[in-house]
Amino acid sequence: MATIEKTNNRNAPGGVGAKRTKEENAETGFTASAALTKNMQKVLVDLIELSLQGKQAHWNVVGTNFRDTHLQLDEIIDAAREFGDTVAERMRALHALPDGRSDIVAQSTTLPEFPQGEVLTKDVIDLMTERIDDVAHTCRDVHDAVDEEDPTTADILHSILERLEQLSWMVSAENRVPKKA
Repeated sequence: MATIEKTNNRNAPGGVGAKRTKEENAETGFTASAALTKNMQKVLVDLIELSLQGKQAHWNVVGTNFRDTHLQLDEIIDAAREFGDTVAERMRALHALPDGRSDIVAQSTTLPEFPQGEVLTKDVIDLMTERIDDVAHTCRDVHDAVDEEDPTTADILHSILERLEQLSWMVSAENRVPKKA
């Protein structure tokens, strides 16, 4: 009986077209430098921490406008998670390894620790505004270096910044009072 050799190549119908790539070491293309990887990792851990702190606030917020604040926190959490996933997947597309393990996030985030226990809505508003602004600051801090090496990744940072700054404005408006003329 003849042995059939198994290959990773498969021709398109008609015998022409693209061939399958090797399953090992198949990734090619632009590769992030160590500096780009480090900058993206900074943004990633702050986004992960923002989502975690948002959830902590969500579970423990109490007081006036509880429901509105509770729902607004869901919006922040969803945005932070989506952006974190986008950053991590961009890192992988550039052959960098994102690290979202809890110990790495805790060691390297720029966000201050969130208070334990119940927190009044007005305090949650201020605490979350500060944290959203901190993540935006991290994005701005790494932006120019990222843009220098990879404008496509800088475009991702632009989208993140636009939404974070909108969230900061909307959240902080809960505690603002109009300026007297």
